[in-house]
Amino acid sequence: MNIFEAIILGILQGLTEFLPISSSAHLRIASELMGIGDAGAAFTAITQIGTEAAVIVFFWRDIVRIIGRWFRSLSGAIVPRNDPDALMGWWIILGSVPIVVLGLVFQDAIETTLRSLWFTATMLIAFGLLLGLADRVGTKVRPLEQLTWKHGLIYGFAQALALIPGVSRSGGTITAGLFMGYRREAAARYSFLLAIPAVLGSGFFQLFKEIKDPSGGAPMSMTLVATVIAFVIAIFVIKFFMGYISKRSFMPFVVYRLLLGIAIIVLLVTGVLSPEGGAAVAAGAADASVGGAL
Repeated sequence: MNIFEAIILGILQGLTEFLPISSSAHLRIASELMGIGDAGAAFTAITQIGTEAAVIVFFWRDIVRIIGRWFRSLSGAIVPRNDPDALMGWWIILGSVPIVVLGLVFQDAIETTLRSLWFTATMLIAFGLLLGLADRVGTKVRPLEQLTWKHGLIYGFAQALALIPGVSRSGGTITAGLFMGYRREAAARYSFLLAIPAVLGSGFFQLFKEIKDPSGGAPMSMTLVATVIAFVIAIFVIKFFMGYISKRSFMPFVVYRLLLGIAIIVLLVTGVLSPEGGAAVAAGAADASVGGAL
């Protein structure tokens, strides 16, 4: 990966992380089209540190207030335990559990099998249709203050589906929120806040692994370039997206997902794209090397 490719992938990460169109799918497809194979799950997770840093900047006041009131509610003396901000802290913790557990259990599949472009195309189409259905039938009347522990857990499992490229973290959680009757902006707001612990945890875990063993992924310098660019772009995208969904439907994103999924299938069938990308190429090269040595 060179500096130009890192810049392109960083821009894509920043543009797509918070839109319900799957950033991991776009990074997977773009890296394949640029001829660098699959940039890898580690590259995706680390660059997401940049986009989550943008969330922290954008929602800084909310985050500080939630954390502060959550801590002060632990004794129940200063802030009541049923305080909305204190409860929000608990629901974010609860909603983060599914992605942590499922991410650890299915780590090998997430980093290999589920990165197949066939899975990506299928998820883009399937969850695009679900998002469109949820936006159409959801009552969109619940404010975020009506969030319950059950709904927080459902949000959490919806977020965990984003471990599969093509689902979209924001798309999965927003779809679940709409089906449960939450307003568009409320579903998106909780989706962004819920992602912070999971994304930062995953990102720093992968960063530690890459520092310890940098041989398996993209050069760390290029990953850091992409991460910084993703941060800058993401700040503007969050502001746009929160303003957009307060007035308009998700239908343009649904149509985009369907068209992108179909386009990937066409490119796979015609042989322009390889389903396994860099993993398949690397495996083939390793086999050839072993064969030559024998």
